[in-house]
Amino acid sequence: MNSDSNELISLSRAVAMGTGVMIGAGIFALTGQIAQLAGPIFPLAFIAGATVTSFSAYSYIKMSNAWPSSGGIAMILQKAYGPGAIAAAAALLMAISMVIAESLVARTFATYVLRPFGISDGPLMPILAVGVIAFAFVVNKFGSRSVGIISLVMAFLKIGGIALFGIAALWAGGISFAVEAQASFDGDAVGFVASVALAILAFKGFTTITNSGGVIEDPHRNVGRTIMISIAICVVVYLLVAFAVGSSLTIEEIIAARDYSLAEAAAPVLGQAGFYFTVFLAAVATASGVLASVFAVSRMLTMLTDMEMIPHRHFGMSGPIQGHMLVYTVVIASVLAVFFDLSRIASLGAFFYLVMDMIVHWGVWRFMRDRIDAKGLIILTALVLDAVVLAAFTTMKLRSDPVIVAIAVVSIVAVFLLQRIYLSRWTAPVREEAHR
Repeated sequence: MNSDSNELISLSRAVAMGTGVMIGAGIFALTGQIAQLAGPIFPLAFIAGATVTSFSAYSYIKMSNAWPSSGGIAMILQKAYGPGAIAAAAALLMAISMVIAESLVARTFATYVLRPFGISDGPLMPILAVGVIAFAFVVNKFGSRSVGIISLVMAFLKIGGIALFGIAALWAGGISFAVEAQASFDGDAVGFVASVALAILAFKGFTTITNSGGVIEDPHRNVGRTIMISIAICVVVYLLVAFAVGSSLTIEEIIAARDYSLAEAAAPVLGQAGFYFTVFLAAVATASGVLASVFAVSRMLTMLTDMEMIPHRHFGMSGPIQGHMLVYTVVIASVLAVFFDLSRIASLGAFFYLVMDMIVHWGVWRFMRDRIDAKGLIILTALVLDAVVLAAFTTMKLRSDPVIVAIAVVSIVAVFLLQRIYLSRWTAPVREEAHR
């Protein structure tokens, strides 16, 4: 490791970084959609999501402990499958899921900002979403220091604000659900399991911690600790918010306001001041989420290009590759924000992420478990849990929106076929010198 000791990130700072990435935009974007699938017990979906994520994190932690680096998921996939199309396609699925998350968060920003004006649809929604993506692009052009300073300030605002919202709403409304209005909900077990797919998206930011393994103090111990502590903090905050929403609104009201459920929940118990505070908090959380995501995706795509895992074309642009990746990232995210609503964007993100996660687990179990002294049963449990959640989510979406399932399947198959054409092999011998 080449990093100087005074440049390394301590455990406490790593946890702050991890929770800053994980907590925030997801809770604003996903709470209503999770409630729509899970019904009155939707807070339990966050616990289930944390459980699945904890099992999933095991593969990442064991690989990061063996090879602490800033390669993250790309390193794990290359170690398992070699520099072939499987590793490259799976890494690209992760990058695309991050771009999808950008558009999800940008669309959520627009939804909450326009809510005080009673606007829930129309041309202003995609215009504002593209506007916040453009803002993130401009800030990122000034360099990583600008991103770091703004993200740090916004992280404190959003985490503190979300916790304050949950505590205040519970204090004012009491910890009790409007049970009498929930008996009419027509949900089932498949719907609850499917909701876990969206809950997992609220925790998937833990993967950014593995990308920072090379700059964390004592990474063999602290990467795993950072991930598990961050997940634990997140589930507490998410439950606090979920119970606050559930104590203020009936399940029917949450579903009706699924794209802006936190703002809707604030008004009955906290009044107009609480409503506007929640809107402000959502704007801060989502804007900072877009800002951090644009930086992370462009960095990951640059790394994949340097590792020769994806092709690159300059299209006449000058400057470093990461600058080009910034342009590609914001263009794709903007297109998604314009043409897809929040439900479809979240669905695409869930499909891409879960498929990538299963490929990671299979590769670690099949090729790496003996080398990293990992318990095969835990890895297989993570793989099975992902498969069950993905199957349930696919079943629900085939009932309600088969088009988005078709788009996801065609897109994933296209990624693998194009990567196979580019790299002309599915797997390859692992280059042991990489990512040490």
